[in-house]
Amino acid sequence: MRPLDQVCAGLARSAFRRRFKLGPEERAYLEAKGLSVVLAHARDFVDKRLAPAGPPNDGRQTPMRGHPVFIAQHATATCCRSCLSSWHAIPKGRALTGPERDHVLAAIERWLRQCSAASPAQRPE
Repeated sequence: MRPLDQVCAGLARSAFRRRFKLGPEERAYLEAKGLSVVLAHARDFVDKRLAPAGPPNDGRQTPMRGHPVFIAQHATATCCRSCLSSWHAIPKGRALTGPERDHVLAAIERWLRQCSAASPAQRPE
C-alpha cells in the first residue's frame, strides 16, 4: 500500500482525476448532512462495493454522480479494485484488510475535507 501523501501527489498530476468536482447537489448534500454522516455512508459503500475480493460489477460499481462519496472515490482512485491496484498498490483478488479499508476511507475523507475548505470562489459549479 502506497503512502497516502504519495498517492495524492500523483492524483494531483492526473488531468482525469483533477476534473472531478462536487456538483451543486452533492455539495448541498454534504453541507446538509455533515461530514460525519457522509463518511459513515462512505464506510458502507466501501464495505459493500469495494472491500470484497471480487466485487460485483467491478470497474462499474461506482456511479459518477449522485453522492459526494462517489465523486470522491473517482477523484481519489478508490472507485474500483483496478484503480486501487494501480494507484494505491492494493492488490486485487482478495478482500481488503482493515488497514486497507482505513486507507481508502482516509483518502475519501481527505478529498471531501479539501472540498469543504475551499472558498465559494474556488468551488466549481
